[in-house]
Amino acid sequence: MRRLLLAMLCCGAWSAPVAWAIELRSVEAAAVLYDAPSQRGVKLFVIRRGTPLEVVVSLEGWAKVRDSEGTLAWIEKRYLSPNRSVVVKIAQAEILKKAEDGSDLAFLAERGVGLEYLDALPGGWIKVRHRGGQEGFVRAGQVWGF
Repeated sequence: MRRLLLAMLCCGAWSAPVAWAIELRSVEAAAVLYDAPSQRGVKLFVIRRGTPLEVVVSLEGWAKVRDSEGTLAWIEKRYLSPNRSVVVKIAQAEILKKAEDGSDLAFLAERGVGLEYLDALPGGWIKVRHRGGQEGFVRAGQVWGF
């Protein structure tokens, strides 16, 4: 083991920056979350369609996911969508018509409201769409899942 560590140090294996890719998905349809990667596991709760999740571990057919509250559980991969969503994490988020402070208000979204993630913009703005069709821009710090 010492030789391996020494070789890695000598070759500069630890000098290169490490790139960590966070995989974010949303729930395609209401699904059961389990305590283990099996339908025989304990059913923890049902998660609603559109909920954003971070994939922590990926196995064949199953994914261990984390939600906006930090809860870890297992979900069948077939319920995960490549489409992204975010959830409001503050009491009330202001969704603005333009990605700039002082812009007119498009709509308000309460804590826990899910929004479709459309794009990330410079300056810490996220373009989102409400399920009712309204679009706008929210500060990245007001939502989770991007």
